Amino acid sequence: MSQPDTIDAVQEMLARQGYVCGRALATVVFLSLRLGRPLFLEGEAGVGKTEVAKAIAASLGRRLIRLQCYEGLDASSAVYEWNFPAQMIAIRSAEAQGNADKDVLTRELFGPDFLIERPLLQAMRPDENGAPVLLIDELDRTDEPFEAFLLEALSDFQVTIPEIGTIKAPEPPIVILTSNRTREVHDALKRRCLYHWVDYPTFDREIEILHARAPEAAETLSREIVAFVQRLRTEDLFKKPGVAETIDWAKCLLALDVIDLSPEVISDTLGAILKYQDDIQKLQGSEAKRLLDEAKATLDPA
Repeated sequence: MSQPDTIDAVQEMLARQGYVCGRALATVVFLSLRLGRPLFLEGEAGVGKTEVAKAIAASLGRRLIRLQCYEGLDASSAVYEWNFPAQMIAIRSAEAQGNADKDVLTRELFGPDFLIERPLLQAMRPDENGAPVLLIDELDRTDEPFEAFLLEALSDFQVTIPEIGTIKAPEPPIVILTSNRTREVHDALKRRCLYHWVDYPTFDREIEILHARAPEAAETLSREIVAFVQRLRTEDLFKKPGVAETIDWAKCLLALDVIDLSPEVISDTLGAILKYQDDIQKLQGSEAKRLLDEAKATLDPA
């Protein structure tokens, strides 16, 4: 599929993949695609940052390559590794056959046959369907040295393997970086990107999202679910539920054939929306009923 030529077309494109977004996010996605600039999405966990990349890849028919960041991730792990077990077998085989020419063997051992490509190198390779979507997920989990390496890699869209040389992307990948803001990402990297803060959705937007992702949920139940989750986000919690938790909870309630919310149902299914025991304990007893009553009070007659 060709890239969308208007902001409205971006919204329609993402909506076909079940991703409902506002005009501000659609605008920055449109500009990222049109200008070939990396897109940096920041926000709380579970608000749909990763899903943007998945929806874009599915919409454009591109390959999605995901680099999941973690503490201690270094450049070599993100770009390539050598298949050491296979190299050892090749060495022993060559020695057993008596043709262990050192120079020839070295060229073979550090050639394409023994190269394990990691996400950044994969994203530099040509693809018949067009440049892939490179998702660099949860960048804030890494450290500053990796950020510095990434800054260089994304500036020229090339990586260097000492034993092989420099590999440059024939067509720059569509790059999307996400951060949960557990720490600040360096300004130098942000300046290379278009930036957007993905916030919790409004009530109406979250209803749209729930209709797209859990269409079998009745309107009354959907409104109660969203109203309760939105009310829950105003509480002092260690981890507030994101949109992903709203969708998961709705699917859990549907699996239990729940017609409308009750304090008992909420207490039984809190593990779908809250992931920390301290948060769950805060909703025990009469708290669940209080929040549910307050949430229902905000609803207009459907």
